[in-house]
Amino acid sequence: MASSDEELVRRTAELARLSITPAEAAHLAPQFARILEHFKTLSDVDLEGVEPTTGAFGLRDVLRADEPRASLTQDEALANAPERIEDFYSVPKTIGGDA
Repeated sequence: MASSDEELVRRTAELARLSITPAEAAHLAPQFARILEHFKTLSDVDLEGVEPTTGAFGLRDVLRADEPRASLTQDEALANAPERIEDFYSVPKTIGGDA
């Protein structure tokens, strides 16, 4: 196992924002190398006459007219709010410490 394989594992883990130990990198390197070998076989596939595709189906975007329509009233919009302060939703604070 080449140290370059381990370096490739460490770099890939870094890009994925994963923390791995040197022992984990050494353990994963041979597996990673085998996986990459399988991908290299794709370069041997004859693609002569095959048109490039972006998906399996010939789907297109379906567009509709952007027409204005009636909106919810304020009471309708707030009807299912777990807690309400006047005309606003009240939600627990999620960042910045205590309430």
